[in-house]
Amino acid sequence: MTDFEDRFWSSRDGLKLHFRDYPGPQTGAGDALPPVLCLHGLTRNARDFENLASRLATERRVICPDLRGRGESEYAKDAASYTPAQYAEDLLELIEQEGVERFVAIGTSLGGLLTMGLATVIPEKIAGAVINDVGPQLQPDGLARIKEYVGQGRSFPTWVHAAREIEETHGQAHPGQPLDFWIGMAKRIMTLTSNGRIVFDYDMKIAEPFMAFEVDDQPDIWPAWEALAGSPVLILRGALSDLLSQATLEEMVRRLPGADAVTLEDVGHAPTLDEPESIAAIERLLARVA
Repeated sequence: MTDFEDRFWSSRDGLKLHFRDYPGPQTGAGDALPPVLCLHGLTRNARDFENLASRLATERRVICPDLRGRGESEYAKDAASYTPAQYAEDLLELIEQEGVERFVAIGTSLGGLLTMGLATVIPEKIAGAVINDVGPQLQPDGLARIKEYVGQGRSFPTWVHAAREIEETHGQAHPGQPLDFWIGMAKRIMTLTSNGRIVFDYDMKIAEPFMAFEVDDQPDIWPAWEALAGSPVLILRGALSDLLSQATLEEMVRRLPGADAVTLEDVGHAPTLDEPESIAAIERLLARVA
């Protein structure tokens, strides 16, 4: 795998936040290419992108943040700060610290919503976007399923036990996958504690604002989607997704006619971005940006 550096930035409210920095080629064409900013989902972290980041970093810089309360980023003192608005503010601080003029965003689920949010604030900086299995209209079934597992602070004695738990929770989204697949996912989602137990690698309090969110409370974020107009955009959808419907996907393409839409068979919420179809589509988008 391509080497990365563990680096940090500070939020306005004083949290020390972590990101993986894959520097890309030190000389040559990579210097001129916009870096990629990878934004993970609600309960995930920077490790979600380790395979994709290593692949993309052969040509350009890749930045993979841990949102506050995840991975190696500090936990918030106030659970009420675990909101998309605060995450976006944190990311703006990172972008400013790193002097990033333009970037390609790759956002999975929550990360895709954050990409749309950034487009409303700094549209001139977004050179392209990959929106992975999320849209301006979220499906009630998907939200209900996420509420069933987020914030459940269980621990496990071995990686096999942890993997079986992940398979039980997410098996419908990735049918027929072998044990190695689930162990790999567990090692991205979970961490080994000092007492030898394996736990989820996020602050359980991130669930508090999310649990208070109801499907009927969804704000109108179609304007945020439309703010991506003018840049190459790729939408990835799992054919089995319970969060992004086919109807919403079609409306996204209608409102952004230049967007490329790719549906992955036998995948639900959310594609891992390790699928050959995902990689090929992302590389097509990056070629358009270049």
